[in-house]
Amino acid sequence: MLVLTRKSQESVVVGGSGGFERMLKVTVLEICQGKVRLGFDVDKEVPVHRLEVWEQIQAGAGRANPIGGRGPPAAQ
Repeated sequence: MLVLTRKSQESVVVGGSGGFERMLKVTVLEICQGKVRLGFDVDKEVPVHRLEVWEQIQAGAGRANPIGGRGPPAAQ
């Protein structure tokens, strides 16, 4: 696991060079009372989920699953 330190409004970029077409940009939006708000900037085609949502999707693979890849941050 790579561990990086970032301050509010600083970002980390994943991909976007060296043969990786897509780029994921993660920005620290706010740090308040022990919680961190992150912003994710990535192509629309790339699904972004919280881990627990992704695990539900994986558990339901092979059967119909109504959970979508994107939505408002509070819904995911």
